Amino acid sequence: MKIARHFPKSPLPVALIGALLPLSGCLPEPNFPDEPAIEFQSFDLSAGGGRELVIGFSDGDGNVGLAQADTLAPFCPTCEFHQNLKCEYQEWRDTAWVEIELNPDAGQIPFYYRVPPAAPTGQNPAQNGTISIDMNSWYLNSSYDSMRFRITLYDRDLNASNEAFTPATPKP
Repeated sequence: MKIARHFPKSPLPVALIGALLPLSGCLPEPNFPDEPAIEFQSFDLSAGGGRELVIGFSDGDGNVGLAQADTLAPFCPTCEFHQNLKCEYQEWRDTAWVEIELNPDAGQIPFYYRVPPAAPTGQNPAQNGTISIDMNSWYLNSSYDSMRFRITLYDRDLNASNEAFTPATPKP
């Protein structure tokens, strides 16, 4: 899993920015809500038949991500929020998307991930960037031919992001 932090891009040429910087003081810091926000970016095939899921994220108070040391409740290995990125599996069945509850006892591993922290730099704690997940397995064997994921990211305050969806994807 990769997490990358992005900085706002400017349409101005670099030379022009350098000339204007002494006149303008500091550039404004990004301002995001304290709750994480996510946006689907891609769900592409990777070598070996897996998929790479990429989502963009932002968070105003900079508390997205869990460290390895975050093992006490509510982040303990048996706690609901041990994984902070949840991809709920859905299949198109007849006329609607149906969420499939996966059963680990039957060998079905939920598509839940533990996103590491991306420490903000500077004085502003705001974060934005991308999260990239390599999914070696990404679909269930069934008689239905299309699937998608409903994605939610949680911060350390247990604030849930908005929901993002992968597009309908045909299964092999």
